[in-house]
Amino acid sequence: MLLICLLCDIAFGQDLDSDIGDSVSFSRSQFIDDNFDSDTTLTVFQERARHIFGSMFGTSKELSDADSIVKMFDRSPSFGIYKDNYFTVGTEMFSEKTKWNSDAKFQVSIRHRLTNSTLPFKTFVFLTYTQKAFWDVFQESLPFRDLNFNPSVGIGKFLVHKNRYLGSFMFHIEHESNGKDGDASRSWNKIAFDAMLIFRDRWSLQTKIWIPIVDDDNNRDIVSYSGYATTVFSYSSPKRKYNASCIITKRAGRFFEANVALNFSVRLFDNENQHLFVEYYDGYGESMLEYKQYRQRIRMGMVIKPNFYSIF
Repeated sequence: MLLICLLCDIAFGQDLDSDIGDSVSFSRSQFIDDNFDSDTTLTVFQERARHIFGSMFGTSKELSDADSIVKMFDRSPSFGIYKDNYFTVGTEMFSEKTKWNSDAKFQVSIRHRLTNSTLPFKTFVFLTYTQKAFWDVFQESLPFRDLNFNPSVGIGKFLVHKNRYLGSFMFHIEHESNGKDGDASRSWNKIAFDAMLIFRDRWSLQTKIWIPIVDDDNNRDIVSYSGYATTVFSYSSPKRKYNASCIITKRAGRFFEANVALNFSVRLFDNENQHLFVEYYDGYGESMLEYKQYRQRIRMGMVIKPNFYSIF
């Protein structure tokens, strides 16, 4: 217990006050007193947990009134943007640039809320549809190389603690395929669990894990390349002018084997939802057709973001 106390003091500072709830400080002697009973121990750790919780999430001008945020969500249009909507053009980073390894990539992603957050446990039901395209714009006749279709249906719940909006939790069933037949056909389904936490307005952590259901003989090994879980670290500056994200998708193999995407965007005008956008992708599984191909590709373009926080 003394070690835990010391680690907490190092990580969060001895004088750091909790922004959620009352601040309580403890001397190390409380943890090495042989005479205190189990109730005292429980109280000490409850207060320490509250201290840590407050240090991580803190107060927030934007998120400290969760009731208003939920009401705003319920009153907002049921149809809107789900993931980032972007159009980019780029090429391979560390090889000779040719028309065969350069392309355009764009994504269209929408959602439709079927209910407000009035179901049991204040949950809501939603539909989403995301389509990603890989377009060989530098080749003759400008053919589309691959189109990936990703519809889903899910149920979501906001995470709230003492009227502080913390994030959300979602459960959804997804299908993803490329609409081709024969040897070029790719398809799989996912039962997915998705959570997002927001720390002190600017930082967010998203994690998504799924149970894959692969029903296409052409891509039985797709999980080994496209992965089974994603973790996203994101930062947004005040007024969302600058945004950066690191998306890590764990694929089969050793612990550090993963597909990594880095992106950065800058809002062009304060009152407009249009951003300059740059993305770097390193790994497998970027497109369904060529999920076994390794890429290190950088692209630049424009992105339109969701009004609240981006979903990946």
